[in-house]
Amino acid sequence: MSATAELARPETVLPLLDFAGVAVFAATGALAAARQKHDVVTFAFFAALTGVGGGTVRDLLIGAPVFWVADWRYIAVCLVTALAFWIIGAREWRFRALMWLDAIGLAAYGVMGAAKAASYDVAPLICIVMGILTACFGGIVRDVLGHQPSILLRRELYITAALLSAAVFVGLKALAVPLWWAVAIAVAAGLALRAGAILKGWSLPSFPHSQQR
Repeated sequence: MSATAELARPETVLPLLDFAGVAVFAATGALAAARQKHDVVTFAFFAALTGVGGGTVRDLLIGAPVFWVADWRYIAVCLVTALAFWIIGAREWRFRALMWLDAIGLAAYGVMGAAKAASYDVAPLICIVMGILTACFGGIVRDVLGHQPSILLRRELYITAALLSAAVFVGLKALAVPLWWAVAIAVAAGLALRAGAILKGWSLPSFPHSQQR
């Protein structure tokens, strides 16, 4: 593989963002376990499943080696994150932190999912879909395991933030914008949209109900 091709691979150019995304989603899994007052082993299970769940499904769908099987450090990051939140213990801010950590992970992993798919020559539209799946699937599993209403069913913008991150990245990549700029702009766009949903309650118009006669 040439040096240019190697630098185009997200696992080479974006390792810190990738590990950070796993850590952030692992943190949301650990916080969900804290909400249910689970033991430290369940903390670790929630963290790992949330941290790598979306990426696992993405890799299986695009025919890539499952990333955490090939690199043990991803699971290690999940376990360390779970242990850290276990040690921190009960804090008033932790559930507010869950919401914001999830927002950061959503934006970052929307980009990472799209970038990973693009490195396997997947069509641009499917890259966007893979970005959404990578960003959202772990959170869906986390909510199901934690017996919480899925965040996907709330009116406020959630999937749309991942869609925006992935779509902006794919669009900028098609315009040959330098990779780091494309990543930074795409993550910022998704995070800003999700932040607006959290702080201002932004949402898309709902399906118009016909009036009953």
